[in-house]
Amino acid sequence: MPTAKPAVARETALQVARENFVKAARILGLATDMQTLLSTAFRELRVDVPVRMHDGRLKVFTGYRVQHNNTRGPAIGGLRYHPLVAIDEVRARAAAMTWKAAVVNIPFGGADAGVACDPAEMLEAELERLTRRFTSRIDIILGAYRDVTAPDVNTDGLVMSWILDEYSKSPGHSLASITGKPLELGGSRGHEAATGRGVALMVREAARHMGLDFKRLRVAVQGFGKVGSNAAQFVAALGCKIVAVSDAHGGIHKAAGINIEELKAHVKASGSVAGFAGARKISNDELLETDCDLLVPAALECALHAGNAARVRAKLIVEGASLPTTPAADAVFERKGTVVVPDILANAGGVICSYFEWAQNLEQASWDEERVSRDLEQSMVKAYQEVAARAKEQKLSLRTAAYCIAVERVARVEKLRGT
Repeated sequence: MPTAKPAVARETALQVARENFVKAARILGLATDMQTLLSTAFRELRVDVPVRMHDGRLKVFTGYRVQHNNTRGPAIGGLRYHPLVAIDEVRARAAAMTWKAAVVNIPFGGADAGVACDPAEMLEAELERLTRRFTSRIDIILGAYRDVTAPDVNTDGLVMSWILDEYSKSPGHSLASITGKPLELGGSRGHEAATGRGVALMVREAARHMGLDFKRLRVAVQGFGKVGSNAAQFVAALGCKIVAVSDAHGGIHKAAGINIEELKAHVKASGSVAGFAGARKISNDELLETDCDLLVPAALECALHAGNAARVRAKLIVEGASLPTTPAADAVFERKGTVVVPDILANAGGVICSYFEWAQNLEQASWDEERVSRDLEQSMVKAYQEVAARAKEQKLSLRTAAYCIAVERVARVEKLRGT
């Protein structure tokens, strides 16, 4: 009987965020006091959220909002609904958002929020009651110049609409306090696809930098939600071949290439990529290790770790999810020569577009989609060029170079402000 492989201890999302920061801080030679300041959250709020369910029961959910840093501007961050939401991973994403905003040089700090719940098992009316009650319990720390909310996993424009309506009951409310809203409520054109578009832009820039031919790139995408589906569509438009896709229910593989429009229609009808005609069934683990040139992890944190990094065959990884790669996996990729475009750069399209929406709301203006797309591309490409130049100059990975630029910018403002 074969012996089971020993389990590999994985870093948590918070450990990943801290290790990435500490590595950059040491390279920059930051004083201990500054390291302490930048690794400490500005504010954390935990709330209990009682909701009357459809069967009459009163159920209490736990929610969090963490503001990591607001030195460069109001804290901005997503709201996630997921059963695994816990304070440490909210802390991790809030810190990552600080560095993300800094590396693309937009005037925001970092925040994040989450409620531990399973939206798949809740009615829309229950989700609305949950959203409104959660908003009412954290509204004392929200505001266009304090804390700006955006969508994340299992939240969308409808959820943002409920937050906006509930928050509008508070004095001094502003449309700019919430982003990712429907157009009719002050949302920005291009917002829903912005993160996926940004991922594709980073695929384009990195592939050009590496001398890769788009038409020869075989691509695997882990996650087919808002980020993964849009990233797949934009990457396919570059001429790449999408050979594997997965979601929470499993994955599919088709060596001849997957038509993303047809897959989107299948997902809309069935709720999953599973069962797509002409494709072979694979697991999420198999997708990460599939024979491909480009891997786009666009699901949850810590998908790539010490237990699977050596079996990842992609020569280029562009991170659509937040914190999908642990430092142990990064070390493996550096030894193998695998290029990783880090999350704080690769998936920054969403926060850049949130900045555009925030600015439009404050100006009481509405930009056309051409301007949004042009300005998004300009911001992403400029940030990539700065990171690639820093990496080349100091012989760093793209991740470490991105963190060095981001941490340096935030530390500089902290010092100027005399914090």
